[in-house]
Amino acid sequence: MAGERAATAVRSLPARVAGRLPTPSLALGDLRKAFIGAVAQEAGQRRLFPWLAVAFGAGILIELTATDGQPMLAAPLLAAGCAMAATFALRARPVALALMLGLATAFLGFAAAAYRVASVASPVLARTMIAPLTGLVEALDEREQGARLIVKVIAFGTLEEGGRPTRVRVSYRKAQAIKPGHRISAVARLLPPPEAARPGGYDFARDAWFRGIGAVGSLTGRIDVIAPDGPLPWGLRLAAAIDDARNALTRRITDATGGQGGAVAAALVTGKRGLISPQTNDVLRAAGIYHVVSISGLHMVLAAGVVFWLVRALLALVPVLALTWPIKKIAAGAAMAGVTAYCAFSGWDIAAERSWIMTLVMLGAILVDRPALSMRNLALAAMIALAREPEALLGPSFQMSFGAVAGLIACAPLLNGRVLAGERRSWLGRSLSFLATAVIGTLATTLVAQIATAPFSTYHFQTVQPFGLVGNALTLPLVSLVVMPSAVIGILAYPFALDQPVWWLMGQAVRGMLAISTWIAGFGQANVVVPAYGPWALALLAAALLFATLLVSRLRWLALLPAFGGLALAAVPTRYDVFIDRGGAGAAIRGADGRLAVLGKPPNFVLEQWLKADGDGRRADQVGAGDGARCDRLGCTIRMKDGRWLALAKDKRALFEDCARVAILVTHRDAPPGCAAGLILDRKFFAQHGAAMIRLEAAGPVLVTVRKPGPPPPWRPPPAVKRPAAKPETPVPDQPSGFAAYGSPAAEDTVASGADAPVEPLQ
Repeated sequence: MAGERAATAVRSLPARVAGRLPTPSLALGDLRKAFIGAVAQEAGQRRLFPWLAVAFGAGILIELTATDGQPMLAAPLLAAGCAMAATFALRARPVALALMLGLATAFLGFAAAAYRVASVASPVLARTMIAPLTGLVEALDEREQGARLIVKVIAFGTLEEGGRPTRVRVSYRKAQAIKPGHRISAVARLLPPPEAARPGGYDFARDAWFRGIGAVGSLTGRIDVIAPDGPLPWGLRLAAAIDDARNALTRRITDATGGQGGAVAAALVTGKRGLISPQTNDVLRAAGIYHVVSISGLHMVLAAGVVFWLVRALLALVPVLALTWPIKKIAAGAAMAGVTAYCAFSGWDIAAERSWIMTLVMLGAILVDRPALSMRNLALAAMIALAREPEALLGPSFQMSFGAVAGLIACAPLLNGRVLAGERRSWLGRSLSFLATAVIGTLATTLVAQIATAPFSTYHFQTVQPFGLVGNALTLPLVSLVVMPSAVIGILAYPFALDQPVWWLMGQAVRGMLAISTWIAGFGQANVVVPAYGPWALALLAAALLFATLLVSRLRWLALLPAFGGLALAAVPTRYDVFIDRGGAGAAIRGADGRLAVLGKPPNFVLEQWLKADGDGRRADQVGAGDGARCDRLGCTIRMKDGRWLALAKDKRALFEDCARVAILVTHRDAPPGCAAGLILDRKFFAQHGAAMIRLEAAGPVLVTVRKPGPPPPWRPPPAVKRPAAKPETPVPDQPSGFAAYGSPAAEDTVASGADAPVEPLQ
């Protein structure tokens, strides 16, 4: 009997356990309820609005990177209007309503980018030219030797108005009495703005085009200042007057302080960084505080904070005003005016302008009795900044500044609070609490900002500063308590000619900052170079940052998925074995030791970009041709890691011999007809495709290039030679020589666009 009951119990155990376990339908229902509850929590805390900024940026990204040609502006505007009209029918369905609003915002971002591209369109110089240049000096940046000018072109050689650049950036080495607003005439050597040194690298041509610069170069010989034909436009007169005042104040600060301390102090006030030496820049980067030199969010916030505090403190000294006037709002209005004047005086640089918009939004929130520091305000500032300059989305300045602020806002509840507060009420206890809170707060905010900006800084610059936390913790108190208050007081005292002592004090603080930076730069591995990783890794890491900062419910844990995926992709970046200059002047080839060796004479900047992309921390002057290279006055040959030969031919007499024996031929000349080299990269190739990289694989070489197939973007003049459109990255089928003959379909299939990586902004 008992055995039968036991057997029955055992047989019924699966059914009873199954009855206690949730069925798949119940589990899905619970998951749905949890998701709806999380979304309701996000909506209750007003965290859905920031995602509109994400949608706006997504529309911009699609227009700038995925479109082939110039879209019609009416198309995205019409689509946005239709999506907005559909929201009226979806008011009873919150999820569908939110998705439709996001779609409409994405179309508006697409339209903003399309309008920006159309509005800044201007001619780009198609080839290198040496000819007389006549133009108006719009801006001047002094250097240790000479200066660099932005010139609005009136005439250049025989080029007609529709074919000559609107603006050019030129430099000269000799001292000349030139000021902004002068009309000058000189012989200029101009060339098209250089494109990226490697696929996915820094595209100067794109950033220059959005600034209206259609050529770069230098002035040779004498520069004549000639009388203008008539009065200058008021906008140019105002811009020239502001730039001239900036240069005058820069000289006054450097004269009062002297040395590199004066150069850095002047850059902090006026934004003119031309007098800072490369060595000082390297020291600041190694210490992780180079962001202090660029007029951006830190400067705008500190300047606004100093003005806000001064005005509010002065008004609070008068009891009648303190009791009857809204002194906090008055101080916020004064800070808005002050930060606007500071942004205008610093030259309205792109990074400064974005920070100015963000600061105005934060101060405007005070005027309408809203929290100044909120994710909603940050999203509004991002959309305003992107509406003005959609191209900024692709650059590190925008990504790092808004990423850092988003991280700080998200972590603000964890960073608030005082240390050692509550029990000790004596002056010593309060002093210790204030000091400990300031130190811990500085370290915590620096750590959060570094984590939030790390994906963008490593992607764009391939460098990591392990001691950046120490550098920021030691130098930011000097910047916050001495440098920036001195800058504000110095500017106020400048019209009265009472500013020299203030600049001297500021210079001493800057010297202390440089001393700390030099000490940190002396540490081993203060500047670590990491290999360049692809855009998909950056996209996943950026998505992880968005999930972690914009969400407040349990949905925030979703950030772990893209974070792990992005880190996995970044840990195994694609490594290329051959880097080739955009004009065939030089190449870098991986040797048997696994390191790059250089052939020819690529520019130092280009070679350093290649080294960083490969995770190599050597300087350009530390890289040689390697043991396996054979060079003479006609060119060089080197054995690659797969045993085949690559030739860099500088003279046409070497072409016939190299064509008969090498697998890859690189030359800035035209290859002879019938060249038997497996892969030929000659003048016609570079005119069509630009700089290139090659990855050697068992199936054959894989070639990627800067220029993508199809119509060129507006910032790049059409290539002189037309070739069939290339397909995405594909290995070359094995041929008797080991490579497909250039010009064959197999070789053309290996030409990839290199457009899968975003570009960096003008530095």
